[in-house]
Amino acid sequence: MKQTTVRQFFQQFPNDKACLEHLFNARFGQGHECPKCKRSAKWYRLRSEQAFSCQWCGHHIHPMVGSIFEKSRTPLQLWFYAIFLFTTSKHGVSGKELQRQLGVTYKTAWRMAALIREHMAAIDGDEPVGGTGEVVEVDETFYGGVTSGLDWRERKAVVMGMMERHGDVILKVIPDQSKVTLRSAVRENVEIGSELHTDELRAYQKSFLPTEYTHKTVNHSEGEYATPEGVSTNQIESFFNHLKKSIAGTHTSVSHKHLERYVKEFEYRFNRRMRPEAMLSELLSRFPESRV
Repeated sequence: MKQTTVRQFFQQFPNDKACLEHLFNARFGQGHECPKCKRSAKWYRLRSEQAFSCQWCGHHIHPMVGSIFEKSRTPLQLWFYAIFLFTTSKHGVSGKELQRQLGVTYKTAWRMAALIREHMAAIDGDEPVGGTGEVVEVDETFYGGVTSGLDWRERKAVVMGMMERHGDVILKVIPDQSKVTLRSAVRENVEIGSELHTDELRAYQKSFLPTEYTHKTVNHSEGEYATPEGVSTNQIESFFNHLKKSIAGTHTSVSHKHLERYVKEFEYRFNRRMRPEAMLSELLSRFPESRV
């Protein structure tokens, strides 16, 4: 199945009414039990507000409450279109691009983009990668532009990646490359029994018990990038290369404060690379449980 085209998007969501109907059906649907009278009900769209009313007691349900659209005065169709743009770009969408496409202020566009990235991260989740017999490549990269001086490591952010070979990836912005930090991140995000492939970084040496993981290394300092036995970190390094070039090309730079949101956005898209057509439907249909 191919990804949704712009024409198909506007056929499905021609106006705010269609978007609100979709949101209601995705989160509740006709027959939803009224939280007030506890009866299965038919729900009627209100003209005066973005809500639906119970046929029995008149209780109102607001589909936008509990979602990223809550308390937003931006038309719902623009929100849906912004999400559509995030699913059709391999390199992300900048705040300035959203501002131009949607005709909103930069402040509004930046806030929308931040919430969409958080929504993507929440849906993707952090289910551990790997498992018995699976290879997981683990590596880190420094982010922060060109810098110099003996303390350059302290002025850059560290992004850690754990990628199941031919599978999913988990990315974390971590405080440092210490043994404790790296070991904790691996144990939280990689299934026990996996085969870990790392470089020769000393922090990895003797960090894991043989009963936890099979640990194999590739020695980059000696010009080794793959062993005859297939040990390498080439896939995660290729992903980091794409991540950095995309951020530089789309956003120019990202502050360390907000970097986690951006790497999670790329994690979400990568983990759906084999089914990109599912992203739009997923992002417009999966939301937190209603709080009304």
